[in-house]
Amino acid sequence: MTSTPAPAPVPAAGPGTGPVTGDALLALAADPASDLVGLLAALCDAESVSGGETALADAIEAVLRAQPHLAVHRDGDCVVARTDLGRSRRVVLAGHIDTVPLADPPNLPTRLVGEGPDAELWGRGTVDMKGGVAVMLALAVELGAPGREPASDLTWVFYDHEEVEAERNGLGRLSRNAPELLHGDLAILGEPTAAGIEGGCNGTMRARVTTRGVAAHSARAWTGVNAIHAAAPVLQRLADYVPREVEVDGLVYRESLNAVLVDGGVAANVIPDRCTVTVNYRFAPSLTVAQAEAHVREVLDGFDVEITDAAGGARPGLDDPLALEFAGAVLAVTGGRPKPKYGWTDVARFAELGIPAVNFGPGDPLLAHKDDERVPVGQLALCRDALRAWLLGPVGPAA
Repeated sequence: MTSTPAPAPVPAAGPGTGPVTGDALLALAADPASDLVGLLAALCDAESVSGGETALADAIEAVLRAQPHLAVHRDGDCVVARTDLGRSRRVVLAGHIDTVPLADPPNLPTRLVGEGPDAELWGRGTVDMKGGVAVMLALAVELGAPGREPASDLTWVFYDHEEVEAERNGLGRLSRNAPELLHGDLAILGEPTAAGIEGGCNGTMRARVTTRGVAAHSARAWTGVNAIHAAAPVLQRLADYVPREVEVDGLVYRESLNAVLVDGGVAANVIPDRCTVTVNYRFAPSLTVAQAEAHVREVLDGFDVEITDAAGGARPGLDDPLALEFAGAVLAVTGGRPKPKYGWTDVARFAELGIPAVNFGPGDPLLAHKDDERVPVGQLALCRDALRAWLLGPVGPAA
């Protein structure tokens, strides 16, 4: 997909790049008349590339600790806030606060393009996934306050290190350190879904394929063996690969297998003796990690393959009664039908914990990680209003 050229710069919608204070964020999150644009701009302009989330986590923690209806827990740069209303069910709403690195030139500070509900906020993180975080933070402040008690007890999770390898994921760390904080009957991930419901997620696997040669002076190349040239068949197999489409519980997941990094060579006058191709496999949630590894090794049979990182997918989970209730309520507002989530998200982590989970948030997932990342501001309010209406639904019997 070709990227849309970025618009000419217009005045920033937010406070500019750099850390945002808890007081400033609280003022935006607590404003009942807020259209969420200022809040999202402040969250995005507080740059938080994976590994640099602390300042933003501090500000979010300050907002949540100012709410008397919330009990707050901090684990590293993961902030958890919970209500305790004695409800018979608990809903977990989670979103990561880190982003991938900025574009070159940087796609921050944010900028607002257009007017009214069709306007778009441009900038890193607007789609993946600070749009969802803005919706969550505003609702965390509102729901549970006197006169705005939700039908379920709520757990809000703002976590770090989602955009990097699975072992550093803040939600995974929390599940090891304090799993009781993630207990719930349904989890909603604020990942971008263009304000629709996306069920489950593909699994993801990374592998390194290494070819070896013999180093030599490039002026006497015939005395060596070029390891980069030896990687050509690896790249050809990947170029020829036809991704599968796999139906899982009524949703069709599209797989992909691609080279994402190539590394080789030591100097411009040396025949390289080593080359490594990093491969990323996105596999349907019907496969186990072991089955995915077997498929990668089958496609790349004959080469030195090392699996470096893997995370299983999650089936749609839309057969769970509470997930069905939520999906029906949201789709009555937003329209459309549930779709599959092609990228990996932490619905898989909740599935491992036995908690049904779905993806729901503002922003087109096709724009995630792109230099022209942008979100229609109308989707922010649409997601907030749909979540608010469902969460404020009829109160069940006390637990």
